[in-house]
Amino acid sequence: MSVEILQIAEQLAREKGIPRDIVIEAMEDAIRMAAKKKYGAHYNIQTTFDPKSGEFKLNLLREVVEDESLDYEGPETHMLLTDALKLNPSAKSGDFLAEALPPIEFGRIAAQTAKQVIVQKVREAERDSVYREYIDRQGQLVNGLVKRVERNSIFIDLGRAAAFLPHEHQLFREHYRPGDRIRAYIHEVRDVQRGPQIILSRTAAQMIPRLFEMEVPEIYDGIVEIKAVARDPGFRSKIAVRSNDSHVDPVGACVGIRGSRVQGVVTELQGERIDIIEWSADPAVFVCNALAPAEVVKVVMDEDETRIKVIVDEDQLSLAIGRRGQNVRLASELTGWKIDIITEQEEAESRVEEFAIIAKEFMTRLDLDEEIANSLVQEGFTTLEEVAYVPLEELAGIDGFDEEIAQELRTRARDQLLHTALETEERKATLAIDPRITQLRGVTDAIAIALAEKGVAQLDDLADLAADELLEIIGKALSRKEAERLIIEARQVAGWFEGEE
Repeated sequence: MSVEILQIAEQLAREKGIPRDIVIEAMEDAIRMAAKKKYGAHYNIQTTFDPKSGEFKLNLLREVVEDESLDYEGPETHMLLTDALKLNPSAKSGDFLAEALPPIEFGRIAAQTAKQVIVQKVREAERDSVYREYIDRQGQLVNGLVKRVERNSIFIDLGRAAAFLPHEHQLFREHYRPGDRIRAYIHEVRDVQRGPQIILSRTAAQMIPRLFEMEVPEIYDGIVEIKAVARDPGFRSKIAVRSNDSHVDPVGACVGIRGSRVQGVVTELQGERIDIIEWSADPAVFVCNALAPAEVVKVVMDEDETRIKVIVDEDQLSLAIGRRGQNVRLASELTGWKIDIITEQEEAESRVEEFAIIAKEFMTRLDLDEEIANSLVQEGFTTLEEVAYVPLEELAGIDGFDEEIAQELRTRARDQLLHTALETEERKATLAIDPRITQLRGVTDAIAIALAEKGVAQLDDLADLAADELLEIIGKALSRKEAERLIIEARQVAGWFEGEE
């Protein structure tokens, strides 16, 4: 009997992919339920399997109480201490004593109940086993067989489990029929009442690195690393790779001889174009690489806004932007930088316009003619502070200037700055600006005045703002990150966080 039960348990465990102990436990539960059917549901019955004898032993557990006045509910569930001492001299109140019950003979109803319990327990264990297996494989590739296609969604047999490929996770040019083989990325595994729900994807960006791991041994071994991925499913993808070995070319390793390795990925993705670029820690170099095959003339970076202006030749503009903006969009997603692309002519026109604005400012505030103002701008002067405090000999060295002109320019610039400072202090006093606001990092007089003119003159008023409200008042004077930091700092100075852990 022992051998037969163990063989049944082992066979069932192998078929369902669950531990044998769980099958034995399910049988014990089934025997216990059957015993309760015979003796009564209120009986506390314990079932254990003895592997030596091959029998399921039944024990009635009863709690020991001192007398009938204390929690005594009857001889079926409780035993008086006087009776318990006869069975076990060391018994005490609160103990549970086990008494052997005779083996039961399964009737039709009891056998049916036992079968249902075993089937339910084994099914629950099987679902739990499948869930634990596939939750650990989330983010990996699996191969399966298409079982059926319903309303553009595909149901796939993975062997031990069934999976689901929704329409939105399919490549637009793919069509499958029952019986077709399919490879997909495990996008999500959900634990639902009917069993684990495995959702697959063929559009996920991370499917690209998994495919390259299969095609490129250097990636699988960690010699070449995929640092970033951007994907427009079915059309084009970009991956950034770097090598941990100076002797290995990361791009060449991924492309393979005559493109053999990358072609395997392209074929799997139904002709999706793959751009492989070399990753760089320098954002400017990385962005230039990401815009390939377009050639970049130069870049201008704004680190605070994580924005970069890319200047290209006229004949490279359409290539850099790509069809429907695809190339620049993927490059931006890959690098994490906002990318603005302009031609050299547009950049030159923008620079001329910017220089004209600065020259006009010099002409107005320093009372200069256009020629002198343009000379200052061409030499790189952009603010009054630079004119006021640059060394005299540097200013006098400008073509057409002498020491007398340089001194006059410095004097006018300093007088104008002093006049502006006095006006600013007077305006700040009139607006009654809290001096603690101007002491905050990043707050200029212009920002403080702009805030006060909108009714934000006290520190608590500033601390109470949201980042969007602050940016609406001050415009582009600060980036969003700086605005958020300023509000937090204002709250700290105002004592909002005192007493908090």
